[in-house]
Amino acid sequence: MFAPRTWPPAEVRWRSPGPLEEARVGGFKIRVQSRPLIITVLDEKNREVQVLDIDAASAGFAFRTGTQPILGLGEGGRQFNRNGRNFPFFNGQHTPDRAIAGARIDVPYVIGTGGWAILVVSSAGDFDLTTGQGKFRPVSDAPATLDLIVADVRDPRPWFGELAELTGPAVLPPKWALGYMQSHRTLQDSARMLEEADTFREKKLPCDAMIYLGTGFCPAGWNQGHDSLEFNPKVFDRPPGEVIADFHRRNFQFIAHVTPPSAPLKDASGKVLRLPWDGGSLHGTFQDAPSQKVDPAHIAAYWQRHRAAFAAGIDGWWPDEGDGFDVASRFARARMYYDGPLADRPERRPWDLQRNGYLGIARYGEWIWSGDVESRWNALATQVPVGINHSLSVTPYWGTDTGGFHPTPEFTGELFVRWFQFSAFCPSFRSHGREWQLRLPWGWSTENPGPLEGARPPPAGELPNPQVESICRQYLDLRYSLLPYTYTLARQAYDTGLPLMRALWIHYPDDPKAVARGDEYLWGRDLLVAPVVERGATSRRIYLPAGIWYDWWTGERLKGGREITRPVDLATLPLYARAGAIIPLDPVRQYVMEPVTAPTTLRIYPGGDGEFSLYEDQGDTNDYLKGAFAMIPLRWSEKSRTLTIGNRKGSYPGMPTHRVFRIAWMKPGRGENSASTDIAYNGTKITISPP
Repeated sequence: MFAPRTWPPAEVRWRSPGPLEEARVGGFKIRVQSRPLIITVLDEKNREVQVLDIDAASAGFAFRTGTQPILGLGEGGRQFNRNGRNFPFFNGQHTPDRAIAGARIDVPYVIGTGGWAILVVSSAGDFDLTTGQGKFRPVSDAPATLDLIVADVRDPRPWFGELAELTGPAVLPPKWALGYMQSHRTLQDSARMLEEADTFREKKLPCDAMIYLGTGFCPAGWNQGHDSLEFNPKVFDRPPGEVIADFHRRNFQFIAHVTPPSAPLKDASGKVLRLPWDGGSLHGTFQDAPSQKVDPAHIAAYWQRHRAAFAAGIDGWWPDEGDGFDVASRFARARMYYDGPLADRPERRPWDLQRNGYLGIARYGEWIWSGDVESRWNALATQVPVGINHSLSVTPYWGTDTGGFHPTPEFTGELFVRWFQFSAFCPSFRSHGREWQLRLPWGWSTENPGPLEGARPPPAGELPNPQVESICRQYLDLRYSLLPYTYTLARQAYDTGLPLMRALWIHYPDDPKAVARGDEYLWGRDLLVAPVVERGATSRRIYLPAGIWYDWWTGERLKGGREITRPVDLATLPLYARAGAIIPLDPVRQYVMEPVTAPTTLRIYPGGDGEFSLYEDQGDTNDYLKGAFAMIPLRWSEKSRTLTIGNRKGSYPGMPTHRVFRIAWMKPGRGENSASTDIAYNGTKITISPP
């Protein structure tokens, strides 16, 4: 879980504590009662942060839960508030609620929104939060020791930075990964693959990556079967390197799906305990690999099997399955898909998408998706809080199979559109599932649903539905326009540990109504997202925290600290900007790195002070780790009604030294029609006022 480091000596040790011992550690007071063993943690004002009643026999403990919401506990399971529920230890997607909640990534980390957090380091285990007094019981094979962290999170934001310091910062993804990715299943041939890439460009539907499933979970994928890393000659009728180069000439990344080395397991009676693709174990590092042949479970040997396909031009990996991996193997797998590509292409940032992970995995660049959920309205509704809790307690980079993986009779154009809108505000924006041609933005525009793969066709009257494509284009354009904002959020995740997708609790911990909302979230500090998750919805109830908020679409200025009703049509995802927000927007690109000549727009939402540091770098190299990046500080003063663009800090190869910013002075009710001012900027401080 923790990044390698040298730990300082313990500030306090008790080997045989007396009846009552006290000591100060940093800003905390630790009180230890020995019989029974009870540890009380108090803050600098002598307020109880947490009380731990230790069970020495099991290395478990009881703790106070209070009545306020409890968040965290990894991914999946009952949502949103974990308080009052029982969570037996489980990892993987074979759960009773997989169809709705998705896979389970069990992380022993609970966040009490009343101002405390507990992270168990020594082992996984069960959390029983049903009685008002929480109980943690380690798994049966856990060590007979207890190692845990208690944190004061009355102000949540500093804690995210401290946790990132322990687990390692979430490395920056290649910038293209924040664009849109289109996943495929059954393939015909390379000409058809490239035809789809061309259709994205012809229709001006922004897209950055094509993802191809392996053979095994479909009859004809990019490779030759499960655990295969060889190209499928029935699909690649030309040398694979030539085909991938054709994708690159069209400015698409090529992502390949793989399953772990086969490791089936049965008990004495023949009952299947582990499927072939669940994964057995992986271990090692590239640094400890001996020069001679190593065992197949060593990641250096496993990466060696990838190298020929990688050399053909593959840009990223989709390592699927792996439910059988323990935590150490999950980290080894993530390490391999980071260090392996770096060994072969040290100048480029690696990228991979997995279903299994753990807190701390983001230091190896791993992204996670929620598993094979079904195409149902309640699955879409549940994925919103699943993503929030995941972002709090696993990684900052998460997403879903847009539309749901398994089609059901509820899989309609309306459901796909609503899920697509939600995914546009998830870190991973990717469409995938059976009936895969209906996951294309234009897939609903014809009467042909494509390969059904055992599923039923959409309900009668659903095809054709050309409205789907136009709405998908609207949200693709919005995602790509917001790239300067979103890429800065990625840098914030690296610097501060704060996720892109944020529970309202992070910024409004003293607002009980905000804390309790799991059906809406913040995209960074300044945008509030309220996905529409009900069939046939014509309105959406939304809670706006205290302050002034602006409707993104209409510009309507609204007072917060209350719940509102927002009328919606199918094209509308309720989206709000906080007063004081400075939102950078770029011209729409067809791919993330496409050169543009029009200026970056800075939307200024008055009504409060605000600041934003615009982050920029080369987008795909690792030079940012060596300091090759730039930050442009932006500050809006409500009192003086001025915008200050500060001195640019830092530089990177290829950085534009002169540019134009278009300042959009947002006015109530005007939205995109608000007045704007173009200002030349050469890296030195400038202050400007609205006209």
